[in-house]
Amino acid sequence: MEALAQAAEWFIGLFQQGGDVFASLVVGIVPLLIVLMTAVNALIALIGPERIDRVGEAAGQEGLIWYPVRYAILPFLSVFFLTNPMAYTMGRFLPEKFKPAFYDAAVSYVHPPLGLFPHINPGEIFVWAGIAAGIETLGLGLGDLAIRYALVGLLVIFIRGIVTERITSVMWARQEASAEAGA
Repeated sequence: MEALAQAAEWFIGLFQQGGDVFASLVVGIVPLLIVLMTAVNALIALIGPERIDRVGEAAGQEGLIWYPVRYAILPFLSVFFLTNPMAYTMGRFLPEKFKPAFYDAAVSYVHPPLGLFPHINPGEIFVWAGIAAGIETLGLGLGDLAIRYALVGLLVIFIRGIVTERITSVMWARQEASAEAGA
């Protein structure tokens, strides 16, 4: 009988702990996210959506000089201003051949900047919070980690964009050759 009582206490304790975590989020991270999202929307209104759109159009140009714009700056701006999942819509300004690589870069950058900009992907803030708790337990600061994480993320998305663009061009060339051979 005692085991059954302990199991019942554990079961309800599980939900009490969940309620405590939920309450801490409601008074902690939720107001922060609302204020950040409001600030970002105000910034977009001040800058002007048409100016942000022009960056996307410029990124679709040919040439090596546009790689950093297409696979680092545009994904960063998209993720920062439009957040996840709306950020992927900036790819609409790019030619078809660049869209898969832009998407790869943008989708790969919705987690790295969370330590600096939690509004980007509120659904993944729990991942960052878990990492942050471990870092704080070690007595280390979160600022350095957040900055390094965001910068390494930019480097990774830049590389991923270039590699995915190459893979896409090879695959499309093979598909075209196969279609021509079959015709």
